[in-house]
Amino acid sequence: MGKKIAIIGGGNLGSAIAEGLLKSKFCKASEVTITKRKVLTLQKLKDKGVKITTDNAEAVSNSDLVILAVKPYQVSDVLNSFKKELTAKHILVSVVTGVLITEIGEIVNIKIPIFRAMPNTAIAIQESMTCLSFTNAAPAQINYVKNLFSTLGKVAMIDEKLMEAATVLGACGTAYAMRYIRANIQGGIEIGFDAATASLIAAQTVKGAAELLLQKGSHPEEEIDKVTTPKGCTIAGLNEMEHQGFSSSLIKGIAVSYNKIAKD
Repeated sequence: MGKKIAIIGGGNLGSAIAEGLLKSKFCKASEVTITKRKVLTLQKLKDKGVKITTDNAEAVSNSDLVILAVKPYQVSDVLNSFKKELTAKHILVSVVTGVLITEIGEIVNIKIPIFRAMPNTAIAIQESMTCLSFTNAAPAQINYVKNLFSTLGKVAMIDEKLMEAATVLGACGTAYAMRYIRANIQGGIEIGFDAATASLIAAQTVKGAAELLLQKGSHPEEEIDKVTTPKGCTIAGLNEMEHQGFSSSLIKGIAVSYNKIAKD
């Protein structure tokens, strides 16, 4: 029998994690409990066999792994609502932005493995990029948490001091990529495609480009060189995008997002 998992917070990310765990078959639906004040919004998960409750303490007491998926301002109150239920058997994983492992440890006041994980919403379709850091964890516990998130996408183990940067690149990065795809679709419509066809071509092209890098381990410029010919349309388009500040605006946007999260 696998470990029982409690997801504290059934918002967008908590629900996405639950969906991903079920789709990947990492665990059975009966082994997952998810909490939320308004449980009616979790009816689809309930229909699949996931236990739904408003009681954080009950969920934790019946679990081995606890995934904290609430808003940053809720962390203290929520941890205090179930910290008495934590025992030496528990592993605590926080997917909360901007809350340090030491801060979580001070609130729960018990020496247990504590992980920080930064996934993105593609976790619901098992295509997340998740960065992990931890404290007080044994090798078997590290492997378990890493394996859990590996079934939901790619995993990188990082130093916690890079977690804010990981949030910007991996989580905010989903929005950046979507904005590029949206612009690509709009351009496709302008040159003659209907919206549905332009959307299909744009999305699949981006997916294929990413897979080239992931599977071949090549550098983006190496792949760009393969589709740019002298006096060709690709290089003409790329050069115009650069003249309009394509790369510099993206880099500046990433830096602004990072400065925002680092200050807050």
